[in-house]
Amino acid sequence: MRLVLIHPNYHSGGAEIAGNWPPAWVAYIAGSLKTAGFDDIHFIDAMTNDMSDDEVALRLRELQPDVVGTTSITPSIYKAERLLQLSKQVVPDALTVLGGVHATFMYKQVLSEAPWVDVIVRGEGEEIIVELIRAVHEGRYFQDRRKIKGLAFTDEGEIVATPAASTVKNLDGITPDWSLLEWEKYIYVPLNTRVAIPNMARGCPFTCSFCSQWKFWRDYRVRDPKAVVDEIETLVNDHGVGFFILADEEPTINKRKFTEFCEELIARGLPDKVKWGINTRVTDIMRDKKDLWLWRKAGLVHVSLGTEAAAQMKLDLFNKETKVAENKEAIRLLREADIFTEAQFIVGLDNETPETLEETYRFAREWNPDLANWSMYTPWPFTPLFQELGDKVEVFDFEKYNFVTPIMKPDAMDRATLLDRVMHNYRRFYMIKALFHYPWRGTGFRRKYLLGCLKAFAKAGFARTFYDLGKVGYWGPQSKEKVDFHFDDTRQIADAQMADWEAMADRKKKAAERKAAVRDQVKAEKARLAALQAEARACGGSDQQMEN
Repeated sequence: MRLVLIHPNYHSGGAEIAGNWPPAWVAYIAGSLKTAGFDDIHFIDAMTNDMSDDEVALRLRELQPDVVGTTSITPSIYKAERLLQLSKQVVPDALTVLGGVHATFMYKQVLSEAPWVDVIVRGEGEEIIVELIRAVHEGRYFQDRRKIKGLAFTDEGEIVATPAASTVKNLDGITPDWSLLEWEKYIYVPLNTRVAIPNMARGCPFTCSFCSQWKFWRDYRVRDPKAVVDEIETLVNDHGVGFFILADEEPTINKRKFTEFCEELIARGLPDKVKWGINTRVTDIMRDKKDLWLWRKAGLVHVSLGTEAAAQMKLDLFNKETKVAENKEAIRLLREADIFTEAQFIVGLDNETPETLEETYRFAREWNPDLANWSMYTPWPFTPLFQELGDKVEVFDFEKYNFVTPIMKPDAMDRATLLDRVMHNYRRFYMIKALFHYPWRGTGFRRKYLLGCLKAFAKAGFARTFYDLGKVGYWGPQSKEKVDFHFDDTRQIADAQMADWEAMADRKKKAAERKAAVRDQVKAEKARLAALQAEARACGGSDQQMEN
């Protein structure tokens, strides 16, 4: 049985300015399938190769697969749906499979707007996809699909979701097949070297209201550090990888295992061959400040910090367990350890003003990270904050949910002004860095890396791909009135999805009412007992008598 996996051709001018990123999902899914005995697997990287529909169709005609699978985050959902529609047109008998975070939580929306999607894999795919493909191979998929956990599909007009599958407990049991990827095309621009995105852990114990990862991965699980280093060693030796970014939301949560990971890299001499970066929280930097030298010795050169917002009120809104003052100190500590720092700011909520945007710039200058990013708040439709925002969310064109398009319209300004103010921050910050910092600060690797980062920004800027500026028609403050974000107003929430949300909101409301009722009962009972004790004491009794 032949399977074809396709990565959607979606570009937004965000993280990709630093290079072409290898789609790790392909390696993990294909590895699980091959371990189960399904080895006729092909991969089409439509994104990296910027393939048109016609080019993808040609490859599908050549391959004639039995199953076509793709994945999607929220902004690439329409590209993924289109890929599977194209697959149905070219190979109509092939089973079309969609996975990823968006389809997991928005399966009713997807199945309503894209009926050509045969089945959705909900949640982590490695074990579910094996059960699914095994059922297809044995000719019992349609009879048994309601028995397979973690699926969603349409059956005679009814959208069916089977019970959720358990999370993958043995992450080290997954053997990714990295050989499917076109490694010569995955280049990290700052260092001009091949890049990989392995993972050390899945899940996150924190519940930031704007994030969906803790919902998708559910429980937090960490791999054996030695197994992770085995995987990295394979990437370096077999595929020429010179830089990797751990895909984890926060790989430093488990201090013991992260330390073991660093020590294992050092023991194998890998820091001389490969450098790496992570995303983490300010609180972890503060906790591990005495260990930063070890991180750097292990080859860690780039830390992206979720400082998120300069105003403490925003940090509280996002449920970030950090304080503004700690951001500055964490960046200072990393700088002293010779680790490059990148500060991330979330902007563009409804309460954003020109003054708060200016405040983020002032903090970026004061904290003095090597890099700073201003990301537009993107209200993932399956996060708590999205539900809380309610009618304030006016745009349901998910293709624009990409961190660079202002989905929310602040009360104090229009979207074009918001974009202009963010660009104003970028221009000032990087002009100072380009003229007075990058060319003159440090020597050797530090200077090379900083100039490489500047090259990545310049390349995207000249090509007008940075922040999708070319697509929206922004050329500077003078063009603000002509900016067009091209929102597709025909995109709306499907009735089935809306009904699901309303039912969920009703369940949450009733649960909250039950909790409140229990609290009231406990409070009343405590008051009753206190009154009885007081009465007993007034009659010459004691607490001991009451207890007896």
